[in-house]
Amino acid sequence: MFILAATRTPFCKMGTDLAALTADELGRSAVSALLTQTGIDPGELSEVILGCVAQPTEAANIARVIALRAGIPQHVPAVTVHRNCASGMESVTSAHQRIAAGQGDLFIVGGVESMTHIPLLFPHEAALHFADLNRAKSSGQKLSAAASFNLSDFKPRVGLELGLTDPYTGLIMGDTAEILAREFNITREAQDKFAASSHTKALAHRAELNSEISPVYTNGKAITEDNGIRTDSTPEKLATLRPIFDRSIGSVTAGNSSQITDGAVALLVGTGEAAKRLGIEPLGRLAAYAYSGCDPARMGLGPVHAIAKAKHLSGLTPDDADIIEINEAFAAQVLAVLASLKDPTTHHLDIPSFDIPLEKLNQRGGSIALGHPVGATGARLILTALDQLKVTNQKRALATLCIGGGQGAALYLERA
Repeated sequence: MFILAATRTPFCKMGTDLAALTADELGRSAVSALLTQTGIDPGELSEVILGCVAQPTEAANIARVIALRAGIPQHVPAVTVHRNCASGMESVTSAHQRIAAGQGDLFIVGGVESMTHIPLLFPHEAALHFADLNRAKSSGQKLSAAASFNLSDFKPRVGLELGLTDPYTGLIMGDTAEILAREFNITREAQDKFAASSHTKALAHRAELNSEISPVYTNGKAITEDNGIRTDSTPEKLATLRPIFDRSIGSVTAGNSSQITDGAVALLVGTGEAAKRLGIEPLGRLAAYAYSGCDPARMGLGPVHAIAKAKHLSGLTPDDADIIEINEAFAAQVLAVLASLKDPTTHHLDIPSFDIPLEKLNQRGGSIALGHPVGATGARLILTALDQLKVTNQKRALATLCIGGGQGAALYLERA
């Protein structure tokens, strides 16, 4: 399968430049930009497959809503996929599986997330009381139903916090990063240094990052670039931030964690025959991929397990990649992945040792600087990796990320 074209919206911090746009509006913007960029007839599409984690109740099967609002004809089906942080990658590999099964040759894939619009939720008891109030007919019944409410019924549950908490372990994602920091002896200083370098690299490659982006128009202005990249992020400044998950002895802070962000990514993928029919020179092809499970309390090590599985399936290893993108969920998590790959025996993995130099990793910065709109990030890693291969004229890239709930994904991409 070939990746024929790719674009994305800017990635903007929750509650800022893209806050007025819902997830379906963000997705429509990215898909419309892709259609304009390629000039294809959307009626030729086999299907639209998009990842989204916090799917809005007002836009069920958000991929279908986005497709129709982007002007894709009604006969083209659409489906939303969900593999937590790897949802954007899941859309790509789902298209690959459909192509392999002979169920199409041209797909729009990608992912979207408006973390700004993840709602506050009423407790279940409050919903029951509202239901009773709705059923009440007489004034007496309505007064009785209203009197049954408690103050706790009006204390909302934070949907974003619930979504970032693993229901199996009860751990919020930052707690899993704290576990890795302790087990791998990753210091606060090392985490802050890594986080600062993410911003430094993103600043140095701002022009290349901007080339990935199609503008989004909202509130009478064009949003043209990512807004989470800091010009003043240094290890010394990051050291002043307090831990947010384990306030007593923790080392994971807002500064060395990925940013909570809104954004969308759209990719056009298809067969070589489809590319020739459309007259499009592919950006690259999907060479191999693997998903793997791991301990949910150590979900940050998911890339290690997925890389190991990809080696057994394809023979490819990080040493075969010229460019490596590891999603920066947390600095501690990425550093733990690097340490585990260097000594895989610590996790009983039957793979050679891989020493990934930091200069080879996330050359344009990562989610600490750019943000992590969870449904879109996996697709963004693919876009960024392929664009780097094009700019540097190199052959192969590895894109990998950890997945909430204890999974990992690893994809190998090659220039066409």
